[in-house]
Amino acid sequence: MSKPSPLSWEEQDRLFALLQFHLRSMAIFAVNTGCRDQEICNLRWEWEYDVPELNTSIFIIPAWIENGQMQNKGMVKNRQDRLVVLNTLAQGVVDSCRGNGSKYVFTHRGKPILKMLNSGWKTARMKAGLPKVRVHDLKHTFGRRLRSAGVSFEDRQDLLGHKSSRITTHYSAAELRNLIEAANKVCSRTVNLTIISRKHAELGGIRPEASNDYVAGNPESQIRPITLLEIRLANL
Repeated sequence: MSKPSPLSWEEQDRLFALLQFHLRSMAIFAVNTGCRDQEICNLRWEWEYDVPELNTSIFIIPAWIENGQMQNKGMVKNRQDRLVVLNTLAQGVVDSCRGNGSKYVFTHRGKPILKMLNSGWKTARMKAGLPKVRVHDLKHTFGRRLRSAGVSFEDRQDLLGHKSSRITTHYSAAELRNLIEAANKVCSRTVNLTIISRKHAELGGIRPEASNDYVAGNPESQIRPITLLEIRLANL
């Protein structure tokens, strides 16, 4: 198994500049959420929940699919629902994908993307002089930046989707606010904001007021509002 290889900011700049637009957006999302390849490729609009108290949204990736069968190939590695907190950069990526006409957040030419570690990624990493950098190293990069920013071990576990010994069945407003603030600590530079085109968010990183209407006539992209106490994460 390869050793983790977190990216420096300079390495990130080199690699991301060479990625195709759709892969670049996914990579920015990965390095700001700690999500794994398959979690990102399979991310669906129906898993997005508006959090009006905090003027943002989150994703809850289910460990189980509709027919009750466990996801194959590890949608969620720890077999429990995965909370995905969005910092301003990740929220910007999501907003730029709205109205894509698909049930999936990330698409290319109208079709879902099967994996990030494809020929485009491999070509870009070779040209960037980073031949061994894996998609999973973006998760390690997020984790290292959280630690460097002084984020607590417990909060890092939650943000990275690691299985915890703590019995967590829901997050309060204060707990979600704390996680969002922690995730925003890795946004120490503004370079990533110029890489993507934000269609439905202001450049200042503040998300417009959430709406319950369908976005661009696309029912798959509707944000379903829920109360904070209804954000339940299964612990198996």
